[in-house]
Amino acid sequence: MARRSAGSRGRARAHAGGEDAGATAERLHRAAIRLLRRLRVADDETGVSAPKLSALSVLVFAGPQSLKALAAAEQVTPATMSRLVSDLAAEGLVEKAPDPGDARGLIIAPSERGRALMQAGRARRLALLRARLKGLRPAELALLDRAARLIERVAGGEG
Repeated sequence: MARRSAGSRGRARAHAGGEDAGATAERLHRAAIRLLRRLRVADDETGVSAPKLSALSVLVFAGPQSLKALAAAEQVTPATMSRLVSDLAAEGLVEKAPDPGDARGLIIAPSERGRALMQAGRARRLALLRARLKGLRPAELALLDRAARLIERVAGGEG
């Protein structure tokens, strides 16, 4: 049986105790940003800005939202979201309807065109990602799948 040196045992203990969480957080942050940048190349084909695509994504994948809820989901002010939604509506990507729970509010839903645009963009991003994953060995893919599940858990179950 192979013996570990005192140094490797110490590093394993430090990692298990969470002392290396900062290094893991840094690595994960760097990787997430790099991956997002590489996949966003596929979004350039839409001709729609990243903030608009992000808001549209919430509507397509989470369902219709009030303007206030959409602003909160996107972490912007309601005024900023109002401008984004107006632009999306002018481009035929969303539809606005009165909010039955708020006389002054609106419910924003993706239009069929907006839904199709988002689904096509998602398909392009996934194709790019699949192409990058093709070079991995089966064991690496399995490890990455487990890591993705853990990342989803750390992110609060968002997927």
